[in-house]
Amino acid sequence: MGWIQDYQPAGGLWISALLAALPIIVLLVSLGVLRRSAHLSAALALVTAIVMALVLYRMPVGLALDSALMGLVFGLWSVAWIAFNAVYFHNVTVATGRFDNIKAVLAGFSEDRRLQALLIAFGFGALLEGVAGGGSPIAITAAMMAALGFPPVKAVILALLANTAPVAFGGLGNPLIVLGRLTAPILGLKPEEATDLFSAMVGRQVPVLALIIPAFLIVVLAGWKRMVEIWPAVVTAGLAFAIMQFVTSNYISPSLVDVVAALSAMGALWILTRFWKPKTVWRFDEEDTVAAPATTKASRGALYAWAPYVILVLAIFLSRIGTIFKNLPTWLDLTKLLHKADWVFAWPGLHNEVIQHPPITAKNTPYAANLTVDFLYSPGTVALIAAIIAGLVMGAKGKLLLQTYWKTLIQMRWALGTIFMILAIAFVMNYSGATQTLGLALAATGALFPLFSAYIGWLGVFLTGSDASTNSLFGPMQVISAQQLHIDPILAGATNTSGGVMGKMISPQNLSIGATAIGQSGKEGQLLRQTFLWSLLLTGVVGVISLLQATVLSFMIPTP
Repeated sequence: MGWIQDYQPAGGLWISALLAALPIIVLLVSLGVLRRSAHLSAALALVTAIVMALVLYRMPVGLALDSALMGLVFGLWSVAWIAFNAVYFHNVTVATGRFDNIKAVLAGFSEDRRLQALLIAFGFGALLEGVAGGGSPIAITAAMMAALGFPPVKAVILALLANTAPVAFGGLGNPLIVLGRLTAPILGLKPEEATDLFSAMVGRQVPVLALIIPAFLIVVLAGWKRMVEIWPAVVTAGLAFAIMQFVTSNYISPSLVDVVAALSAMGALWILTRFWKPKTVWRFDEEDTVAAPATTKASRGALYAWAPYVILVLAIFLSRIGTIFKNLPTWLDLTKLLHKADWVFAWPGLHNEVIQHPPITAKNTPYAANLTVDFLYSPGTVALIAAIIAGLVMGAKGKLLLQTYWKTLIQMRWALGTIFMILAIAFVMNYSGATQTLGLALAATGALFPLFSAYIGWLGVFLTGSDASTNSLFGPMQVISAQQLHIDPILAGATNTSGGVMGKMISPQNLSIGATAIGQSGKEGQLLRQTFLWSLLLTGVVGVISLLQATVLSFMIPTP
């Protein structure tokens, strides 16, 4: 008989929930009020989580330390390895000069500022989110638009607003991979099964936003009338993105969603402008408004410029081919071959040593602690291989690739440390019983829980800047709360993810990145004021979608 969790260690549910939330409160206060660095805030929260596990929940020291250590290792492989190699891929395109070719192609697309915003902020920003995630889409697209002549602050606002629809699948699907692996034991599913279900569910929520965001961007940029003037481009970009986002998330792989959807939206815009153009080229007040040119020429180097991303798409597609096409011959099923290198093991000293009980489980049940290390199948490994192949194709020497790898490690060292500690917090809270306590308390919101669920995700991303982080902190809690309310837990976890993306545009880290990118440090407050209400409103849209899916649209929820 192992150690039995206590869900009301303080004698009552609400006081227990308040104390259980202390690690999260410490993290949010340190980040949002005291404005400490993310890694320092995470370290303080981790210490708090361990203290609460030992003192409040009376968890044995060995189990508490084992759960923290397992969280660190989980963060290293399941999160950091993917995020790091996604950023490395992007850095290789920069180091080889190919990224300059891409910027030249984008800059030559159109003189109309509205079309430029659609292509760069919405399309290219989504591609960067899908590959690298983090703050790179905001920094790069804001700087590009400012260099093209957009007012700097306006450029950042557009980049922040556009960085919504793709965030759930950012960094090669990392937020959903994290969510799936953390909640699989709670759901009684394999990690891959849970990830695919969450991917499908999110892919039935955020495409609605993808249809809205392009029009939303142009209204903010130029007003309603100017948006209507280019409605074919707005509809084309949103529809192409939304359709491919749905198809890829439901039938291919969460790792490919943003890349495929973004390339589709940009390609559709490019094709459209070969046959259609606005009557006038809209520019800013200080610029001239001129008649549209007769033709739109694509750069000769367009295919050359996009070659690295084509290689990445092919690499991920081939690695997932067995999940896309069933019953392939063994020699052709690369997915199955890659999985042969997986290492699955029970964490010593923790596996089945913690006992969950009603109302969290139907009866006393050992809490498994299995860790899967998918050495070859991981999106991080695939991105690394794609980066090396793309680098060699682009003429990079081995020395440059190694130097870029080292520079990426230096660039991300604090972010990686933060990831490790956030996951350690999540595991300590899960195995101590704190997450379960919070889940039981949240169940008190009743039928309105799906609406609150979106704002919980929003709060997490607002202060951590990461959808993967908010899934780590709140994903298990959302799933457990939904189970207590007899609401589909897949819907709850997905809504945590989809609602979270709306916090990205007001996250202090992203505001700082955007302001720095245009040389306007100190303007973060101005950026926040101009995006905060939009963020709240769009989160409400996600909450309403989730509420409808929990009731009248329940047929939209995927089943195992």
